Order: sequence, then structure tokens, then C-alpha cells
Amino acid sequence: MSECTHDCSTCGANCSSSNQPQSLLEQPHKSAKIKKIVAVMSGKGGVGKSMVTALLAVLAQRAGYKTAILDADITGPSIPKAFGIKEKAMGNDEGILPVISKTGIKMMSVNLLLDDETTPVVWRGPVIAGTVKQFWTDVMWGDVDVMFIDMPPGTGDVPLTVFQSIPVDEAVVVSTPQQLVGMIVEKALNMAGMMNVKVAGIVENMSYALCPDCGKHVEVFGESHADEIAARFDTKVLGKLPINMKLAAACDAGLIELFDGNWLDQAICELLGE
Repeated sequence: MSECTHDCSTCGANCSSSNQPQSLLEQPHKSAKIKKIVAVMSGKGGVGKSMVTALLAVLAQRAGYKTAILDADITGPSIPKAFGIKEKAMGNDEGILPVISKTGIKMMSVNLLLDDETTPVVWRGPVIAGTVKQFWTDVMWGDVDVMFIDMPPGTGDVPLTVFQSIPVDEAVVVSTPQQLVGMIVEKALNMAGMMNVKVAGIVENMSYALCPDCGKHVEVFGESHADEIAARFDTKVLGKLPINMKLAAACDAGLIELFDGNWLDQAICELLGE
């Protein structure tokens, strides 16, 4: 029997080492020095995942961290709209340059590459997954303290590609109070567990409406189940966002960086270790 050289690429032996699963992680662009990556995910669309991503990025930037957003929601990109960005991403021989928001947040989204932001992205799964990989490998991110990934909804091909290709450190799961959403959120929590990604906690959006006359919390979509789900999965509730007309208007107007609210202060402290 020949002596093992520990070079499995030139060895035909059927040993345990050669049968180990190979890492699918992709290397970021050579210019990128990214310290922490947080995926913001949900089991379904329409729960406010992109808004939570944007708010967390704004809070991190305000706290003095060099912040970036990778918009992996290729077929439903809304990050540029929330930040009021209309310019297109440019590139050179070295790679693609991220677009930078008014307060300095770097971002890349498919809508920064389209001539018309309303043009639908009618691509099959492998092409979408390949685009997400390119946002990681071909964008010249530079120095970034924390990158937030706005994940596509669900637990299918593209979220799987993100978790397998990008070294995500933690995940934030976005929910709303309805029991149906709660059931689907558990799918997202289970997926994170299957991918060995730590869940920092749950953010419940549209948790309540604040009565302008008496200040009472009105549970428009029913009783919250976030605490029960968090306890079942041994994680935390990082914040509960109200239905807030000013916040919605800020997103529509591209003024998310001007928002005023403390709903996610605990979340950003947990994620940044403060």
C-alpha cells in the first residue's frame, strides 16, 4: 500500500478523507475585507424583510460601522428604492463597483444594473443563483465591518445558494403575527439550523398599530406568537415593529436613512456585540 500524501486530487484510494463533503464557499472579490455577514430571511414574502434589512443597515452605519447590503432578492429587489438610489452600478477591469448611499452604505442589487427598475427579472433558478454568487465574488466591496444580505423569501434554491456560497455568520428571521406566517417562519428557522447558521433572533414586523388618540397598541393582525416561536427554537425576539405610516412613507420616498425609531435598537446591539 502506497503512503498517503494527503493530496486527494491525485489519489484514487477510497479513504475517509476523500469522502468528506467539499466546501461550496466562494471567495469574495480580492478587494473585499468583510468582517461579519448577517442574512435577513423569512419563510415567505411580504413580511417586510427588505425594510428590516434596510433599517438594520442604517442603524449599523449610524453606530460608526462600515456597512454594506447585498440584495439577494433578485426577482423582487427593493433596497435601491428604499434608499432613493437611481444611479446605476459601474464597473471596470477589476470588477463591479457597489453604489454608495447618502450616508455611506455600500450596496449591490440587480435593479442597479437594469435600465428600467420596473423591468421584470424573468430568469430560471440557476441564473438567479449565479447572479447572487457574482454579487459576492465580482463586487469590489472593500473594507466592510458588517454586511447585511437581503435574502429572497422561502427556503428554495437561491437561499440555499446563499448559505452554501457565502460564509454567513448569523441570521435574523422576519415574521408577522399571523399564525400562518408563524408556521412558515418555523420553516426558515429549521433551514438555518440545517445549514448550521446561528439565528440571532426574530424580528416581528406589523406587530401592532399605535392609536394616535390614546396610545393603545392595537393588534391588527392578531396576537403575537413571536415569543412562543423564539422560545421553542431557543432564540430571542430582537424587536417588534409597528405598522407605521411615516416609516412606510420614508421607504416609498427613498428616505429610509432619515427614519426615527428605537424598535430595532436591541437587534443592532445583539448583532454588533455592543
